[in-house]
Amino acid sequence: QVQLVESGGGSVQAGGSLRLSCVASGLASSNYCLAWFRQAPGKEREEVARLDPIDKPNYAASMKGRFTISKDGAGMMLYLQMNDLKPEDTATYYCAAEEYLGYCPRTLGGYSVWGQGTQVTVSS
Repeated sequence: QVQLVESGGGSVQAGGSLRLSCVASGLASSNYCLAWFRQAPGKEREEVARLDPIDKPNYAASMKGRFTISKDGAGMMLYLQMNDLKPEDTATYYCAAEEYLGYCPRTLGGYSVWGQGTQVTVSS
């Protein structure tokens, strides 16, 4: 039974930083694709960053240089370090996982395990 639980969200001013965490249970990270998504009010859920067991971390263009995805050595925790936050980063952030069988999903629908989400609010 695989479960993901996010934490670390909050309210910050533009230019501030937050570190999101995702606790993974029943998950062997080395055999899973791990990703962070976000969904702003009235918008569709979008991928923020993906950690591929084989490839280097992948980031959405607007997040590259500001956000960093990582996991601990044991694969029990997934992190998203967010720096220089902007009001447009305001959204509910979700961690997601999908079993790795030689490739990672390239679309939202490819992920089958999701956390409950954590709210991030950035004020101007």
